[in-house]
Amino acid sequence: MGRRAIIFHGTGGNPDICWYPWLAGRLAARGYAVEVPHHPGINVEPIATFLPKVLEAHRFTEDTVLVGHSGGAALLLALLEHLDVTVDQAILVAGYHTPPNTEQEPVLQQDYDWAAIRSHVRDIYFINSREDPYGCDDRQGRAMLERLGGTQIVRDDGHFGDYNQPYERFELLDRLIH
Repeated sequence: MGRRAIIFHGTGGNPDICWYPWLAGRLAARGYAVEVPHHPGINVEPIATFLPKVLEAHRFTEDTVLVGHSGGAALLLALLEHLDVTVDQAILVAGYHTPPNTEQEPVLQQDYDWAAIRSHVRDIYFINSREDPYGCDDRQGRAMLERLGGTQIVRDDGHFGDYNQPYERFELLDRLIH
C-alpha cells in the first residue's frame, strides 16, 4: 500500500499557496503518495453536506498522514470522527474546534465525539500560535489537546502562512511526520 499524506488547505486557500507545495515535495521525496486537494467548499459549505464529499474523494488507510491548516485543520476533526479506519498521524496547524472569531464557521460541527476522533488517529499534533490574527491560537489547541491527548506545539508564528504572511517552508512539519 505505502505511506500516504493528504494536506488540506485552509479557508479560501488552494494547493499552490503557503508551505503546501514545499511539504508535498518533501514527503514525495521520502516515498509518500501525496495529495494536496483543492476543496473550495472548506468552511463555505456546511460540514453536514461537505464532509461526505471529502470522505468520498479520498482513500484513508492505517498508513495515512493527515495535515490540515486553519479551516482544513478544523475539517480534520469531523473527518477523524467519521473515518472507519485509524490513520497514522494527524497534524492540525492553526486548528480550532469552536468559532475563533465572529466569522461564520460552517466547517465546524455543533459538537464532537472526542472518543471517536481519538480512536481514529494513532498520533495527533496541534500547532498553534499565541498571536494568531484569527483566534486559531494556543488556547484553541490546548482545548483540543485536553479532549484528545497528543502533543501541542506553541509558536509565535502568526497564522503559519496567510495572504500577508509568506510561509514558503515549514521545516517543523517535515520533521514531525515519520
